[in-house]
Formats: sequence, C-alpha cells, structure tokens
Amino acid sequence: MRIGIPKETAHGERRVALVPAQIPQLAKAKLEVLVETGAGVESGYPDAAYQDKGAKIVSRTDVFSSADIVLQVRGPGANPDTGAADIAAMRKGQVAIGLNEPLTARQPVGALAERGVTAFALELVPRITRAQSMDVLSSMANIAGYKAVLLAAAYASRMFPMLMTAAGTIAPARCLVIGAGVAGLQAIATARRLGAKVEAYDVRAAVKEQIQSLGARFVELPLETGDAQDKGGYAKALDEAFYQKQRELLGQVVSACDVVVSTAAVPGRRSPLLITADAARRMASGSVIVDLAAERGGNCELTRADEVVVDNGVTILGPTNLPATVPHHASQMYSKNITTFLAQLIDKEGHLALNMDDEVIRETLVTRDGSVANERVAQALGLTAAAPRG
Repeated sequence: MRIGIPKETAHGERRVALVPAQIPQLAKAKLEVLVETGAGVESGYPDAAYQDKGAKIVSRTDVFSSADIVLQVRGPGANPDTGAADIAAMRKGQVAIGLNEPLTARQPVGALAERGVTAFALELVPRITRAQSMDVLSSMANIAGYKAVLLAAAYASRMFPMLMTAAGTIAPARCLVIGAGVAGLQAIATARRLGAKVEAYDVRAAVKEQIQSLGARFVELPLETGDAQDKGGYAKALDEAFYQKQRELLGQVVSACDVVVSTAAVPGRRSPLLITADAARRMASGSVIVDLAAERGGNCELTRADEVVVDNGVTILGPTNLPATVPHHASQMYSKNITTFLAQLIDKEGHLALNMDDEVIRETLVTRDGSVANERVAQALGLTAAAPRG
C-alpha cells in the first residue's frame, strides 16, 4: 500500500504530517511512502531527508491519485482554504487521516462521505491509556501552552521573574492560567520556569492537585460545579447562569493580574465566555491576555481570532494555530501520533484492516462507504449515520 503526504495548504500551516524518521517504521510494515515536493521544507525537513529514508518525492497530483492512504495535518474539514480541492482530488475507497473538525465542519464531512472517502478525524481519538501515543490534541496543546506564555512575555510591559539588582528589586509578574488541561498545565509550568507568580483556575476541582504540583496556586471560586467533567476528561458545557456568576467572580482575579493565559474549551461547542470586557479593561496598562480559545469565539469578550487587540492599554492576543509556529518539533510529535494511529489500521501483510470492535478505530472513523459512519458526528452536524459494520 502507498502512503501519501501532501504539502499543507491551509493558511499559515507550516507543519507536515510525516517526518523522515518515521519512514523506516512504515517500510517495515510493507508500506511505500510518497511525499509531495517541498512538503516538509517549512518544518526543516528537506526532500533529500525523505529520499534518504526511502520515500519517493512526487507531485501533489501524484500523491492524491496514487496513494491508498493520505496523511495530513489539516484534512479537508480543518482546511477552509483549499480543503474542497483536496476532496475533489480524492477517490472512492481512499483513506484520509488527519485533523478534520468533525463536530463542526458539516459541508466537508458531507462531501467526504459523498466522495466515498474513508475519513478518520484525529480529534476524536478517545482519551484512554492505550491511545495516549495517538493523542494529537494533547501533543499540540503542549506546544500551544508553552508558546502562549512566550508570546505573553514578549508583549508584556513587565518581566516575569523577580530580580534583585543594584537598581532595585523587581517584583515577579502575576500570571493567571484559566483552564488546566494539557495546554493550561504546560502554560503553568512554562510561566513558573520564567519566574512568574502563577495561579490557575479550572471549573474541574479534580485538577487542583495537578496545578499545585507545578507550584501554582489553585484559585477557588464559591461556585457549585457539580459534574463539570465528561468521561473523556474534558470540561462539559454548563448553563448560562453558572457562567454569568463565574465571570463576576473570575473578573476580580483577572483584573489583578499582569498576564492571563486562557485555554478553556468544550469540544464541538463555542468557547465559554469567561473574561468580560470590563474585567480585561480593569487590568493594569501593559498587561496581556493570550486567549487560546480564540478559534471557537474566545474566552475573552475582546478577543479577535488571529488578531492583536489593544484596549485601554491591555493587549489581547487570539492565536488559533500556535503549533504551526514551532513546526519542526510540532511535526515530529504529530508524525509520531499519526503513524502510531496508522499502525492500528494495517495488518501484518500491509493491508488495510478496520477492526470496528477497536474503540480507537470506531470512535475516530467519520465517513465510510458513502455515508457518515460516526453517530456522534452525525448528531452534532444534523446528518444521518450509517449502521456500524465490521
């Protein structure tokens, strides 16, 4: 079987789905690798590096026409720029694996089904122990949390660490991290390494110990959270009355901070609004908010996706793809995740073998045989799901 790696075409995307180091593993599994010319250049992986590991360098047309399985970082659903053109280049029975925004990208998912493509969405990899090595969202969230703090440090008018100098003592910056998922925990660790005084808030009380283990103070608000976490470990959407009270209480903490990194998101839903415009404007001039939930509307009322907003002296950043700004290591991590996932689909003879009793395969399969094959996706998009089969 042939594995195809096209160059990413989404705006600002610099990652590549497969790095040269993973090719020998695929060759051992009896898979041939076709890489589009220049696919890895922006990530620091030239064509020669792929050829040295046994891959063939071909045109984009050849990748889509010849490959049995296409690996992408941003599949059609996650690529509003040229995703439609990629779907048009795919054929019936071809397998496509990548990030696909399956819970919100109605038109691309429908088009993939209509085209007869067998599509997998890596956002749906279940959070179980066996699937940790395939968890693309966690890998990329680690990078986003790290880079968010560096961005904040670059824009802030204050330094992060406490310094005792001949010119006087400089107090450490006060940094608040909202949301203690993978991105939030990495942001806490990075801000601590830079010397900031860090505190963190999460609606899930269960993460208090994790926050404290990184040396940050857990912010406790007098709120009844109930069951705020789903079985996958993600925060659940709560009602508007809860969020209104949460905003009021959180605003008092936000306004006293120099830096806020916000990461709160609910899969397939608009990001909860946690920081009001008033709370942001009450921060000291020169303060910074980095809103990692910007792609889904943002946690801050003033956030604009992929824009830098300055309001009352406070800078609000809304980056939507920070992993692409660290393309070399982001590609390395993504490549490991996707090749581990691919191994679940291939038998010992190098043939495609979909075991629908496998939770990882069943939960990530989005379209197959001309239909939407995932009940959760179908329900979210208002589509009809086909009956599961082996």
